[in-house]
Amino acid sequence: MKSRERVIAAINHQKPDQVPIDFGATGQTGISVSAMYRLREYLGLPQKALEIFEICQMLGVVDDDLRQIIKSDVIGLNHPEDSLGVPNTSEKKLFRMPDGTPTLINTGNEFDVLPDGRVQMYPQGDRSAPPSIYMPAGGYFFEIIDRAPKIDEDNLTPREDFKNFFSIMTDETAKYYERESHRLYTETEYAIIGNLGGAGFGDAGAVPSPFEKYPRGIRKFDDWCMAQLLYPEYVQEVFEIKTEFMLKNLEIYKQACGDNIQIIWISGTDFGTQNAEFMSTDMFRQLYKPYYKRVCDWIHQNTSWKTFFHTCGCVVKLLDDFVDMGMDIINPVQLSAKGMDAHMLKEKYGRKLVFWGGGVDTQKILPYGTPDQVEAHVTERLDILSKDGGYVFATIHNIVGDTKPENIYATYEAVHRYNELHFGL
Repeated sequence: MKSRERVIAAINHQKPDQVPIDFGATGQTGISVSAMYRLREYLGLPQKALEIFEICQMLGVVDDDLRQIIKSDVIGLNHPEDSLGVPNTSEKKLFRMPDGTPTLINTGNEFDVLPDGRVQMYPQGDRSAPPSIYMPAGGYFFEIIDRAPKIDEDNLTPREDFKNFFSIMTDETAKYYERESHRLYTETEYAIIGNLGGAGFGDAGAVPSPFEKYPRGIRKFDDWCMAQLLYPEYVQEVFEIKTEFMLKNLEIYKQACGDNIQIIWISGTDFGTQNAEFMSTDMFRQLYKPYYKRVCDWIHQNTSWKTFFHTCGCVVKLLDDFVDMGMDIINPVQLSAKGMDAHMLKEKYGRKLVFWGGGVDTQKILPYGTPDQVEAHVTERLDILSKDGGYVFATIHNIVGDTKPENIYATYEAVHRYNELHFGL
């Protein structure tokens, strides 16, 4: 099989000719630009300033020379602007990470290096607005700055508060998606995931809105969590607006991309912590599930795409609801979280959900283990998760900045050896 055929088989719960790999196709299956720079050096690839794919997390664009070594089967159709609302253009400028890694960011991005070593950036590259993200001294990624003014509990106005948060896709953006999806489909053999987003209801990385110049309303994440109990009508109204815009944008996106893409990434909201779900099943069913179901129903009724959801942590109690609302693919499959047992997940949900991730623990094993430990860990996961298809190999979330290159290489070499042993390649 070619890469696209291989992934299509996997996401349709058929057994592919080998375990497919995703390396860097989404904002949750990527690699820190610092780790990528060292990996390229380790592999003897040309060293250069690396382009950034996702600026808040400082994820690097995976060039084809590295993609070929990793044997990745998936590529992302990305937004025409970054997560600060700055357009992606061919013109870039240099930004050095605290560890010295040279990167290329959009020319419109504006940043300051502060005396204490912190770095701050501005929404839409506008210095007249307060900075919206910062990187600690010695850090590898940015944190979002809470900028919304204090809320007036007696005068909550969700439609006014979020009027600059949502928008309908412009003709120019639609034409970009049309061109780029066609190029990726015709000029590559990769499976294509459309990284549209837009349905991340309550996403901790979106609610504070690093791309808005002057966010207002309930935006601080702990306030948002409490609002689900204190002001559920406010939350529901925001979700209703989000759904209205998402459905309109989906219609445009379908016209632009058609069958060029096979998967659509729609949500990155985390519903689990290390030890439990963020909320009760009752709250999820009341506040979240109806809106997700409307979005998934539209996708399944109008396209051939599979729905891709990212949610970290323990989500065992929500899995049946995920299936019922129309989730096709779940990522990152955080098996280190309480109750997320790989055998149970595969046995109970292996025909209902595609597991995209779970391949190696990026919190402990990958950054701190030995290459032999990494290989054994990856092989164990593959034995469980890849059985009978319905699986795409990826790390559990992004590869972090201080991960040793020999461990990253050992990860994918383990997958290649597994494919050779079990598929006779």
